[in-house]
Amino acid sequence: MEKIKNKVCSIFIDESYRSFNKALNEISGTSDKNINEIYDNVLVISDENVYKTQLHKFIDLLGAKFVSEYIVPAGEGSKCIDTFERILEHGLNAGLTRKSLVIAVGGGVVGDLSGYVAASYMRGIDFIQVPTTLLAQVDSSIGGKTGINLGTYKNVVGAFYQPQFTFINVSALRTLPDDQFRNGMSEVVKYGFIYDYEFIDYLLENSEDILDKRDSALKYIVKKCAEIKANVVEADEKEGGLRKILNFGHTFGHGVEKLCHIAHGEAVSIGMNMAFKLSLKKNLVDKEYYNKFLQICEKFHLPTEFEGADEKEVLNIMKSDKKNSFSKINMMLPVGHGKVQLFNDVDDDTILEVIKGCKHA
Repeated sequence: MEKIKNKVCSIFIDESYRSFNKALNEISGTSDKNINEIYDNVLVISDENVYKTQLHKFIDLLGAKFVSEYIVPAGEGSKCIDTFERILEHGLNAGLTRKSLVIAVGGGVVGDLSGYVAASYMRGIDFIQVPTTLLAQVDSSIGGKTGINLGTYKNVVGAFYQPQFTFINVSALRTLPDDQFRNGMSEVVKYGFIYDYEFIDYLLENSEDILDKRDSALKYIVKKCAEIKANVVEADEKEGGLRKILNFGHTFGHGVEKLCHIAHGEAVSIGMNMAFKLSLKKNLVDKEYYNKFLQICEKFHLPTEFEGADEKEVLNIMKSDKKNSFSKINMMLPVGHGKVQLFNDVDDDTILEVIKGCKHA
C-alpha cells in the first residue's frame, strides 16, 4: 500500500481492498481497533453498476457490525436534490449519529453526492472516498469538492468537505467497460497539460499497457495524478488561485456535456480542444503543441468534436458556469508546455467561433 499525505489530503493506493482497515487505523491514530470500535454505524453509498461487480466484496472486508447500503441509479441523474434528501432520510431511519461514517464506493457521481450527504448530516459526519472509476481515482475523489446539480446547473449546491481519506484500489479499474475507462483518461491527460508536460510523453510511450489495464501502468498513472491533485489542493484548498488550473477543459465542456448527453470525460476532452483552438487564435501556443494534444487524443480515442447541439446554447451554458465572476466567462487556456492560465477577456463572438470550429460537420 502506497500513501500520499499532506496537510489537506490523505490518499492510500493499493491493488485490493484488504488494507482498508489498516488505512482506517492509521488515520484514526490507532493500531489494532476494528471499525466497530471507531464508528457506531456505517452507511455505504454506491450505484447499481458497482453493486453488481464489487460492493459485497468491499463490505465483507469492512467487517462493520452495523452497516446499511444505499444504492442509487448509475449516472449523473442521481446527483439531484431528491436523491440527496432520500439518503438523508435513510440515514435517520438507519440510526446514523455524529459518531457514524459515510463511505462512498463508486465513481464521481457517488463521491460528490455522498460527500455532500456527509457534510450536511447533523452538520457533518466522517466520510471516506473509495473511488472505483478512473475519473474518480485521479480527480473527483481527491480534494474535498462535494455537491449536487440543480437542473442544468452542475455542482452549484455543495460544500468543500474533506474525506478522512481516499482509498484507491487500482484493480477495480479492470471491471470498467472500455468507454468508461477512456472517459477517465481525459482527466489523466489533463494533468500533463496543466502541470507536468513530461507525463504526456509517458502516456504516449505506454499507451498500450495503459489501455490493456496492466497493474504497473495503472498504478503509475493513478499515483502520478493523485500526487499532482493533492499538491494543488494543499496549495489552494478552496480554489482561490492555483486550484483553478484543474478546470482546464471544463468550462467549454460543461455545455457540451449537458446538451449532447455525453460522459463528463468526453466533454472535458472536447472542452480542452476548444481551449487549445482559442489559444491558437490568441497566439498563446503554437501548432506543434496543439498537434501533440491531438496525437494523445487519437491514441486514447478521446473525442475532440461534438454534434447535435446548438453552438449558442453551448455558449449560454458557459455563461452560467459557477466559476464565472462579474459577468465574464473565466477560461483556463494553455499558454506553454504543461502550463495554463486564466483568461476572462475573450468576447462572445470569438468564443462562438471556436465552439463552431469543434462541431462535427
